[in-house]
Amino acid sequence: MRNILPSQETSSPALAHAAENVRRYRQQQGLSQSELATRAGLSRRMINGLEAGSVNISLSNLDAIALALGVRFVDLVRPAQADNRDIRSVMWRGAGADSQAMLLGAAPAGNMVELWTWSLHPGDRYDAEPDAQGFSEMIVVTAGTLHIVFEHETRQLALGEFAIFSSAQRYAYVNPSELTVRFIRNVIS
Repeated sequence: MRNILPSQETSSPALAHAAENVRRYRQQQGLSQSELATRAGLSRRMINGLEAGSVNISLSNLDAIALALGVRFVDLVRPAQADNRDIRSVMWRGAGADSQAMLLGAAPAGNMVELWTWSLHPGDRYDAEPDAQGFSEMIVVTAGTLHIVFEHETRQLALGEFAIFSSAQRYAYVNPSELTVRFIRNVIS
C-alpha cells in the first residue's frame, strides 16, 4: 500500500508527532491501546507500532484513529504546540523521487479544511482509501496533467484545471506522462 506516511525515512517528523500525539490523547482519555484499536477498527498491534514509531500507517488509518480519539487528523501529525496554519509536513512519498504530498496547513470548516501540495513523478500513482461520508476534495493542477481515476470514470486535468468531488469513494491520482505533475489539494470535512 502506497498511501502511507514516509516511515521508511529514518527521521519522519510526521510519524514522530503522530506517535507522540496518539499516545498523549489516548492516555488523556484513559484508553488502553486495545480500547483505542477497537474504537478505530484497527489492531492493537497497529496502535502499538504507531506509538513506537515502528510501523507504516495509511492516512485513512490515521483518520480513523483521530475519529476514535475525537480529534482532528492534523492534531495527530503536527507538533503538539504548532499552529495549524503552518504545518508543512511530508505525509506521503511515492516511488519516484518527485512524488510526495505535503500538508501545508489547515483551517476550521464544518470540522476542518486541509491545504496540501502534491507532486507525482512520471508513472507514479497514489491510491486513496474512501474517507467518511461528508469529506470532499478540491484539486487544482499547477504543472503537468493529472488523472483522477474513479470507479467508473477517469478525469484528466491539465494545467489550471480543477475538480471538486466527494472523497467518500475509492479514487487514485495518476501521472501517466513523462513530466512531473504538481497540484494543490484541499480536503474538507
